[in-house]
Amino acid sequence: MKYADLPESEQPARRLRELGATALNTTELLSVALMLPDTDSAVQLSQLLNEYDNLLVKIPRDRVKDIHRVGDKTADMLLAIAELARRQALASPREKARINSPADAAALVQYEMSALDHEQLRVILLNRRNEVIKIVMVYKGSVSSSQVRVGELFKDALREQASAIVICHNHPSGDPTPSPDDVAVTRAIVQAGKLVDVEILDHIVIGQNRWVSLKERGLGF
Repeated sequence: MKYADLPESEQPARRLRELGATALNTTELLSVALMLPDTDSAVQLSQLLNEYDNLLVKIPRDRVKDIHRVGDKTADMLLAIAELARRQALASPREKARINSPADAAALVQYEMSALDHEQLRVILLNRRNEVIKIVMVYKGSVSSSQVRVGELFKDALREQASAIVICHNHPSGDPTPSPDDVAVTRAIVQAGKLVDVEILDHIVIGQNRWVSLKERGLGF
């Protein structure tokens, strides 16, 4: 069915104007944002989004174009929206974020890192009040005990005079279960932190819509 054939009160654009964006479901929001002509196209795209765990940045452009009545223009719009959403998620808040729990740390990096198709290791630098100074990417590629040079993890921490850090890395497989290498790296980092007087608050492994705190599990700490 074309959206133009719906009663005016049920058309997504009209509902958005009258009720606000929060009143619309995902299918309706996609239809408005991408100017989709019919409900079938919007439903298919909503299903595709769900298939990729609601991560716009992970949807291949060709999969979008496979949807009936969706062409280059709509695919381009979706990619642009995905990039805007990614940048907004990474934008620095007006007030410094504070890490009070493993969930706080995971929330800072999960959106982007769970969408990566390769491993990265990032370090969240914190001041004495556990407020975030900055997040730095230290390694790209395999994060293993044979690859990681522990001293590299502390360069920015010492330069920024950070009191503590949180280590974060992702598993592209989607399974955040810590590996023996993850535990070995954590143990080495914790010991090195004691030497340079930088506390290691946690090591977070990011998966697909899941994460694991090595500190909570007592692994490497």
